Amino acid sequence: MVSNTSSASRPKVAAKPASPGRPKDLGKRAAILEAAKRLFSDQGFNGASMDQIAAGAGVSKLTVYSHFGDKEALFSAAVRAKCEELLPDGLFAEELKGPLREQLLAIANAFFALISSHEAISTQRMMMALGQADDPLRKLFWEAGPQRTQDAFATFLRSRIKAGELEIADVPCAARQFFALIKGDIHGRMVCGLCTLPPRNDVSAHIEATVDMFLRAYAVR
Repeated sequence: MVSNTSSASRPKVAAKPASPGRPKDLGKRAAILEAAKRLFSDQGFNGASMDQIAAGAGVSKLTVYSHFGDKEALFSAAVRAKCEELLPDGLFAEELKGPLREQLLAIANAFFALISSHEAISTQRMMMALGQADDPLRKLFWEAGPQRTQDAFATFLRSRIKAGELEIADVPCAARQFFALIKGDIHGRMVCGLCTLPPRNDVSAHIEATVDMFLRAYAVR
């Protein structure tokens, strides 16, 4: 289980500033994020050390701190990177790209793939295992993952409202409803270890029914 984060137990390593005008090595940054995603999901926040992440990325610990500053910032960046990997910004582009239902299905399928991934399930369990209700790690996770996704989807919904395809009085509420419906009880059961990922046909049927329900509530008739 993952214990509560303790700032006193974390090493304070001064980050080496980059030379003026010299960009960070993007290859090293990507390698660090890949190692962080893997180790945070496998060992939890406290279990994954910066030394392990550096070794997994094939860089020095000083390089990790130079890119991300501290462990909390790296965790937040790793969560965001996983979300952007499976839910890229292009899915929420404001430009109209085909039928509304097809775009909603694309977003819903990508979101379900994200929340049912090993990394997401492990991180969700880690959030549930933290010792204190106000642990700052929860806020970092929420802002980098769920909040980022809801905000991007809300922007997408507003573009479709402007196009005359949707009629929504409370856009943030509708965005939350959409993702809650996509999760359904399947996600909760997976987090609790009561089931594995259902067959693709079952997932597709669930997602299509959810999107159709959303459109019945908000599509302009």
